[in-house]
Amino acid sequence: MPKNFIFSSESVGEGHPDKVCDTISDAILDACLLEDANSRVACETYAKSNIVVVGGEISIPKHKGKNIDSLLNINKIVRDVVRGIGYIHDDDVFHAEKIFINNIITSQSDDIAQGVDIRKKNGKMIHEQGAGDQGLMFGYACDETPELMPAPIMYAHRLGRELTRLRKAGKAKWLRPDAKTQVSVQYEDGIPTHVVNVVVSTQHTADASHQEIEKFIVNQVIRKVIPAAMLLKKTEFLINPTGRFVIGGPQGDTGLTGRKIIVDSYGGMGRHGGGAFSGKDPTKVDRSAAYMGRYVAKNVVAAGFARRCEVQFAYAIGCADPVSIHIDTFETASLPEDVIKKAIEEIFCFKPASIIETLKLQRPIYSKTTNYGHFGKIDDLESITWERTDQAAALQKAAAATMKTIHSNIS
Repeated sequence: MPKNFIFSSESVGEGHPDKVCDTISDAILDACLLEDANSRVACETYAKSNIVVVGGEISIPKHKGKNIDSLLNINKIVRDVVRGIGYIHDDDVFHAEKIFINNIITSQSDDIAQGVDIRKKNGKMIHEQGAGDQGLMFGYACDETPELMPAPIMYAHRLGRELTRLRKAGKAKWLRPDAKTQVSVQYEDGIPTHVVNVVVSTQHTADASHQEIEKFIVNQVIRKVIPAAMLLKKTEFLINPTGRFVIGGPQGDTGLTGRKIIVDSYGGMGRHGGGAFSGKDPTKVDRSAAYMGRYVAKNVVAAGFARRCEVQFAYAIGCADPVSIHIDTFETASLPEDVIKKAIEEIFCFKPASIIETLKLQRPIYSKTTNYGHFGKIDDLESITWERTDQAAALQKAAAATMKTIHSNIS
């Protein structure tokens, strides 16, 4: 990547059809974990018009053999989520009390369970908890914001979060749940210098004028959350650029769990392995290992080893140890990358069981992750444990020991 460039990232509001589905899937996951911390959940949701379809594979060992819906009341969970998002207006086609819900959840495949479980089975290579699937995961961190996240995606998330806060507080009666934000940032010598343009598209009532919407969004949202130093006179604001956004949510577009993976991660600045997060219990390394990758990368940057760090590791289904680990500091490192990698391998364990234990992932915390990114939330480190930088000192100590050994050998 050149040192001078413009980079854009987007975010979406809670009422975006795909996020509606992510929120339902994570709410069902949390309900399962409340029943049994060892629940196996892969929950997918589809929404269009006035219909919600919930499917996937769920097993709750504590209640083996019992009907899932009788334990969880899926219909109530779905309606509570939709109501909480704000689809409650009389003119909403997608309305919390009026939607039709189809539940096609089954139990987890025994073949998949055999690979994940800590038990002996014919043909299984190891007798400990393995990864629930093959795949590659990335973690990323940089020093552009206090959250150690890329500036474009953090600004986009902040816009969406503030827009939702104002809507739910009743500050603009014409605001409706569906919304998208996008921020383009100019980089000079690899450093974010200013915002080039901001795009905000928000659903609204039919009687709201474009002028009223534009004035409110610019003054009460954009200028409130993006640092003033990043906004120049030439910064362009594009507010509802189509001119009208009355029909939104699943009425206007189809929603599906797992389609906003770049919004969920690093806005495109850091790579994504391809697996979605929402609706998956922590035995699915698509989610838990991506969280671990963020934890590692963030601690590397917090330790002062690099201004940017990306960690990649890959798994084979049923196997505990990753088949590969790779780091990239994009030529910003203060130490040799092999020294950083050695320190990482000394401090962190990437086996699925260890990740789950280290990050305390068998808890109903996932509804807190769904909206405005799974990374960069630093106001609840008790729940969002992968945002902690509590291993930075340990990494520094391990790297110092390695460097001392290298210097001794040279001497």
